[in-house]
Amino acid sequence: MDILIRQELPTEYYTTEEIIKKAFLAEEYSDKREHLLVNRIRKSDAFIPELSLVALNQGKDVIGHILLSKIKIIDGNNAVDSLALAPVSVTPEYQKKGIGSQLIHAALENAKDLGYRSVIVLGHKDYYPKFGFKQASLWNIQAPFEVPDEVFMALELIENALENVQGVVHYSKAFSE
Repeated sequence: MDILIRQELPTEYYTTEEIIKKAFLAEEYSDKREHLLVNRIRKSDAFIPELSLVALNQGKDVIGHILLSKIKIIDGNNAVDSLALAPVSVTPEYQKKGIGSQLIHAALENAKDLGYRSVIVLGHKDYYPKFGFKQASLWNIQAPFEVPDEVFMALELIENALENVQGVVHYSKAFSE
């Protein structure tokens, strides 16, 4: 499908949040509050405008969104900067057309271009590995809460970026508010 992916504009925030709401409406493992999370992240120090991307259809309507935000992986006194992929959403009528994949590829490429080295995701065990994500436990990286090992994943944007990294992921306060 022919779409345009670009940085989200502040004037699109409301539209984007409505799309996120619609995208997660039928999701079994959703608390239906992902749009509020995005709103809180935008107002936090974890927000990186260049990594908040939208997908536009040929009519220039926003039909999808992805957000990568700052997190840390902490082990004692050692803290390593990383990113969280959360959430990625596509409006229901455009789902299953590869738009989510295009958003993920674009966001990961932008993150790499900005100098980020790794990304963490809590997501579907059969979906994210096709982008190179592997179980975070392979690097001894843990979630800050109970979660099945196979759905908590990490991706090195630069080869061996996580080689000497381990610890617990610390999300921004926006995730727990």
